[in-house]
This record gives sequence, structure tokens and C-alpha cells, in this order.
Amino acid sequence: MTERLTITRRATFAAAHRLYRSEWSDEQNFQIFGPCANPGGHGHNYVLEVTVGGSLDPDTGMIADLKWLKQIMERHVIDLVDHRNLNTDVEFLRELNPTAENLACAFWRRLVGAVAEKAQLVRVVVIETENNRATVEEI
Repeated sequence: MTERLTITRRATFAAAHRLYRSEWSDEQNFQIFGPCANPGGHGHNYVLEVTVGGSLDPDTGMIADLKWLKQIMERHVIDLVDHRNLNTDVEFLRELNPTAENLACAFWRRLVGAVAEKAQLVRVVVIETENNRATVEEI
């Protein structure tokens, strides 16, 4: 059996968003996205979990320093989205409908290269509410 060793860092951010498609009518948007399509938007206290894998360093006993992973997450995601409107304030999200799924994919793309110098990105999880989450995983 092959084993994989991973570590996960968790961060939180608060942000507003509106789920809608501009080419659809208000009625169609509400039909598909429900109250999340309200023109004023709404907010969430999101959780971002980033999992990396790699070789265990025999000197430190770590795959990577969790402080390093925290800094990568902050620089490439958290500092850009915290207390922002995801539809209008975040350049790398402007063309996306900011569903949890789209956020997870966008965050993966921002993190994969930054993490690669010391570890391998394995999983990105965006938790929108205690009942809703989206996951992108290396396959």
C-alpha cells in the first residue's frame, strides 16, 4: 500500500457576493439561485482549507512549515478577498459567478504555483456555510 502524508491549514475570511448571470432575467436568476440572486447580495464567513503533501523532512519532522503555508494562503487569497465584494472588488474573480465551486477552483489556480516550491497542492476546500462546501483535489 502506498501512503501519502499531508498537512492542512485553515483560514477564515468574510466576504459578500451575489449569484447571478447578467444575461439572464431577474426571474430566471431567482429561479436558479434563489435568494442568493438578490441584487444587494449577501455575505458569508467563509473557511478556506488548504492541504499540501510532500516528503517528510527528517531534520524537522515536517512536510512544510505551517507558518509558510499560512503566509502563502494570506498573500495569494485571504488578503485579496477578506471583507470584499467577490463580484466587484476582486480582480481574479470578476469574470466568475462566485459560487463555492468557482471559488475553490479560482483559489486552487492561485495557490498551486506558489505552493510548488516546497510542497504539492493536494486539496482546496471552500466552506461557505456549515452545510455547504466545495472541494478541488489533485487526482
